[in-house]
Amino acid sequence: MTGQPVATVFGGSGFLGTYVVRKLAEDGYAVRVACRRTDLANSLRQLGAVGQVAPFYAPLQSEDDVTAAIAGASVVINLAAILSASTVAKLEAVNVKGAARVARIAAAQGVGTLIHMSAIGASTSAGSLYAKSRGAGEEEVRLNFPAATIVRASVLFGPEDHFLNLFAALARYVPLVMPVYGAQTRMQPVYVADVAEAIRRIVAASAEVRPTETSVCELGGPEVLTMAEICRRVLVMTGRSKPVFAVPAGLASLQATILERLPGRMLTRDQLRMLSVDNVVAAGMPGFQELGMAPVPMDLIAPACLRRYAANGSEKNFVINQVSGVN
Repeated sequence: MTGQPVATVFGGSGFLGTYVVRKLAEDGYAVRVACRRTDLANSLRQLGAVGQVAPFYAPLQSEDDVTAAIAGASVVINLAAILSASTVAKLEAVNVKGAARVARIAAAQGVGTLIHMSAIGASTSAGSLYAKSRGAGEEEVRLNFPAATIVRASVLFGPEDHFLNLFAALARYVPLVMPVYGAQTRMQPVYVADVAEAIRRIVAASAEVRPTETSVCELGGPEVLTMAEICRRVLVMTGRSKPVFAVPAGLASLQATILERLPGRMLTRDQLRMLSVDNVVAAGMPGFQELGMAPVPMDLIAPACLRRYAANGSEKNFVINQVSGVN
């Protein structure tokens, strides 16, 4: 596919990455899916014409591989991040040093557009190690690529998410009650395809007018909900009736202390620290409105995504109609 502009997407094989790669391919870019596990990116080839979407082995810790993935690209999007790690050094290797490496090499290669995906709550003064690492990553991006666009989002939902699907699995398998951590913490769930479209529009705008300074936008869905409210909606969507149990802080901490030592790290103390802080768009921050978008409500998408968790087949259509308001 000669003659096409090239876009490199780090973390392109992930949840959000798949949607971003599809948008860029539709817009005519030759897309390099830069990742550590290229086998996980092979299925993305079908999102474009033959040869248009190509997996690239490029772990963020490798200077040479990151350089090769960026060479000749006009657009670089960094979606790569890790939520938790067994050590702070491993967390920083991706979220801080990796972000710095991508930004520095993109600047050296003369890349026109760099979009760095961060998270709402990212700050070097945050209480959680994850949010602190994301804040430090943002600072490195600003330092190394002053004209970058930083995109922060609240929790993403969609068919393949690890958010609503987790709650739906808990609703199915945990007896008697629906446990929820950080029950009163507020979230602003945002549809993954909306975030991908926002990134596509930022890329398009940057191609017309090249940015000269760092810009930040925050993306959240149209509703602000507590974790408890989200769990109650999942119960309705899956046709289950059980009380929502707000796990006490002491018990949650004890569970996290045990679980973070086990393979899979299902729950960590750092995640509990994240759940102690609201995750919503800050007042006055640019976002969907400035991009000419209206984000889709969770209730219009999630019921179909969670259909496989429904209590029984006869309840599926009832649940979907009730939650989405269809009569």
